[in-house]
Amino acid sequence: PGQRAPAPDYRTEQFSFIEEPDEDSEDVIDWLKFTESRSERREEARRKGRNRMIALIVVAVLVVVGGVGYLWSADMLPGLSGKEEKKSVAVGAQQRDVIVVHLHNTKKGGTSTALLVDNATTKQGTTVLLPNTLAVAGDDGATTTLGKSVDDDGRTGTRESIETLLGTKISGTWRLDTPYLEILVEQVGNIEMDTDIDVPDAKKGAAPLVRKGEAQTLSGPMAVAYATYLAPGEAEAKQLTRFGDVMRAVLRKISEDPKAATVTVETLAQVLDPSLPEKDLGASLAKLASRAKVGDYKTAMLPVQDDGTLTDTATRSVVKDILGGTVKTPEEGAPLRVAVRNATGDTGAGESARITLVNGGYAFVDSGKAETAAESVVLYRGAGDKEKATEVAKTLGLPAGAVKKGEPAANADVSAVLGQDYKSK
Repeated sequence: PGQRAPAPDYRTEQFSFIEEPDEDSEDVIDWLKFTESRSERREEARRKGRNRMIALIVVAVLVVVGGVGYLWSADMLPGLSGKEEKKSVAVGAQQRDVIVVHLHNTKKGGTSTALLVDNATTKQGTTVLLPNTLAVAGDDGATTTLGKSVDDDGRTGTRESIETLLGTKISGTWRLDTPYLEILVEQVGNIEMDTDIDVPDAKKGAAPLVRKGEAQTLSGPMAVAYATYLAPGEAEAKQLTRFGDVMRAVLRKISEDPKAATVTVETLAQVLDPSLPEKDLGASLAKLASRAKVGDYKTAMLPVQDDGTLTDTATRSVVKDILGGTVKTPEEGAPLRVAVRNATGDTGAGESARITLVNGGYAFVDSGKAETAAESVVLYRGAGDKEKATEVAKTLGLPAGAVKKGEPAANADVSAVLGQDYKSK
């Protein structure tokens, strides 16, 4: 009595398990074959750990109050109905907010374009990267590339061209010049991300401005250098992917509070497109930040063929699944989207069809070329579209027998495959 008990004999080897992390944890998630960084996996693991702990606490409380039985019978017990709920919303109509961001390199010239997509239904955020070689319709209806459209047609014209091509509604355009990206990164307190290459400094003999490696800390100038860097011999997709990685890292640092995110946007003091006021941009960034912070965020590249057109597979995987391009019906008064694939063997037939359709009041979607076919075909989805497809066939001078029910391109309402029976006008 009156004496302190001897201190427990703790030894460091008793706690050696703390330094043995399990790199093969089941918390690693495959986001539809899109690569995630180690930092994302760590964030995802922490999030799931918190969710499990919260679920255990809730269940324990329900046991005490005797409410477990009722909740179980009503299918409201946390952790048991979540998967079914997520599955049910995934197959239904989904609510998406899409904004297009154009990064303008004010020093070297050139632009990089991406769509920032917030899916409120599935609680998933996505950056969809759009290559500059993507074929879109210009102001005059003629086919041009996305890169030229950004330079020539401005923000509104490019946004409308992307909407027509991908069949999705874009709420606004964010022009982000590289000086503003630099300021944005500085405002959020630098960013941390994995880098895939050393970015040289402009000064000869200086150490690389950005080092290749995991969990690199990038300042504003470093982030801009990495987002715009393309090494000699690399494909454009490499630089575009780096831009996407920087945007995701920035979103992780932006506040989830719409008011705070709006203040960040206002502090940039940039002139925004009228379609996307500071308040709306701040709200969109806050939503995307809430996804990026917990790992519910991915980056997807829109695959483009050499001629700038999209393949059916690529269109369906990105346009349909991520952007919901075929879920929404065209707005009232919007022109019918007609995708045209040239299988005539005559390179001028596609341009002839484009002029004919545009003059007829349709929105032309270039689906590229196909192997030569003898007969033309016009495809429509549902019975309600048959009459529309018939009018498209008449406009193109094709017989009514060419109209068939099938599966048009995912980014169009009606598809026309021009065969050798098509006569150019």
